[in-house]
Amino acid sequence: MSRPLLYLDVDGPLNPYAAQPERRPDGYTTIRVPQPGRILRVWLHPGHGEALLGLGYELCWASTWMDAANHWIGPVIGLPELPYVDFGSDLFALRPDEVHWKTAAILAHAAGRPFAWVDDEQSPADEAYVTAHHPGPALLYHVDPRVGLRQSDFAVLARFAQTISG
Repeated sequence: MSRPLLYLDVDGPLNPYAAQPERRPDGYTTIRVPQPGRILRVWLHPGHGEALLGLGYELCWASTWMDAANHWIGPVIGLPELPYVDFGSDLFALRPDEVHWKTAAILAHAAGRPFAWVDDEQSPADEAYVTAHHPGPALLYHVDPRVGLRQSDFAVLARFAQTISG
């Protein structure tokens, strides 16, 4: 059996953007990413890549960064180039059922495979949608964007992967 997928959002789980703006979290480094008309400050923890690689998943970006995460994020935290979910025209599209705009694209990408999705924006509507439309095991795992991924989060993700892998 193949390993489960782990869909990674950047802003929130890996970049605790909602932390106090004047205080970088302990252990994090700062990168500055040029954007049209501004510079985006991103905090990243160099140890997150190794921790993620050790969880027993196939990793995949599920972020507005899409392929840009391979250029800006992966090298800083020690991840190789990863596949990504291409959200195309669904990027930021609002749905009347309040399901997050990423959810259907992630399910299509997973194609029935077990997965965990680490993000700071899932809701009960997403849980219900995944339950109704995905035949395999799935974990929608919320991360507080004020603190990002913590050791306890990695432990939960590892346990989920172990239950899937047998």
